[in-house]
Amino acid sequence: MKALVTGAGGFIGRHMVEALRRRDGVEVLAMDRSWSAADFEKALGSADCIFHIAGVNRPPTPDEFAKGNAGLTEEMIATLGRLGRTPPIIFTSSIQAAADNPYGKSKKGAEEALEQYARAGGTAVIFRLKNVFGKWCRPNYNSVTATFCHNIARDLPVQISDESRELELVYIDDVVAGLLSALDEPGRTGAVEHREVTKAHKTTLGELAGRIRSFRESRKTLLVPNLGDDFNRKLYATYLSYLEPDSFAYPLDQKTDPRGVLAEFVKSPGAGQIFVSRTKPGIVRGNHYHHTKTEKFLVMEGDAVIRFRQISGPEVLEYRVSGKDFKVVDIPPGYTHSIENVGTGEMVTLFWACEIFDPARPDTVFLNVK
Repeated sequence: MKALVTGAGGFIGRHMVEALRRRDGVEVLAMDRSWSAADFEKALGSADCIFHIAGVNRPPTPDEFAKGNAGLTEEMIATLGRLGRTPPIIFTSSIQAAADNPYGKSKKGAEEALEQYARAGGTAVIFRLKNVFGKWCRPNYNSVTATFCHNIARDLPVQISDESRELELVYIDDVVAGLLSALDEPGRTGAVEHREVTKAHKTTLGELAGRIRSFRESRKTLLVPNLGDDFNRKLYATYLSYLEPDSFAYPLDQKTDPRGVLAEFVKSPGAGQIFVSRTKPGIVRGNHYHHTKTEKFLVMEGDAVIRFRQISGPEVLEYRVSGKDFKVVDIPPGYTHSIENVGTGEMVTLFWACEIFDPARPDTVFLNVK
């Protein structure tokens, strides 16, 4: 199968080309601005389906809307007519097609051209897309999400005229999934089918900026966003894609004492926190217990003995662990516990606690294991 993607160099087009190339048996014809009219006609003569994504949304003059949107669609359909071909066309329109503005009118004109194409024996599926966000979208152009992510990642100001203004966003992966579903189920010949990307996220400009600012601050607070929230998960992935290439890495605040070094890594109100330590040979950490807090210890490097004693009893339990084994040890409440580096080199340990440490309520009582 040959799939033609118009606008292949743009935000949505790049994702579609990448997704189609991962499909077995699909040859992608990726049309971008470098193509000539002859290149376009040749592709139309062989394409088994067309993802019509190319369009104009911020031209230098308003009359370019009609030429770049309705005009390009009409030209494509006329060429297919001359070639005697009717491949399915999957078109990315916009919710602005219902609006009375030059851009909306040009998108509506493209839709009407596709309706005529369908009536003449073709197949067309139209997606009126909401505000699309995700990686690779151009900032300071026509996406507020891309602009907010780009600017906040660089500690630049963002302009918000009305924080309460509502908007509805759709994620690029969900858009691609919707378009691909139209390839697998193209609809019936002779009629245009209107479809939607059903996974949409409602927010306000103020809330959107606030979420993105919290992502930037997470390097200081170590608080990861609630990734159980589908919108947060997609928005956080989008934000990270706008980091400058030389700022992917960041240091942790290390606490050093004669025993070694310890650093908090990530924190989550719903999932606790993770921290890591380096411990010198012969050093013992711990000798305390918790009433409700639970932990997990994972020695990543070196050799250790983890000891337990139920606080009301004399028996000491020992677990010997090594970085070679990747064995996790659960720390139940009511047991005073310790971890000793019994190796000859530094011991590296990963710790997880079920809650974020609160100095006002630490739930940590010091008591020697033996």
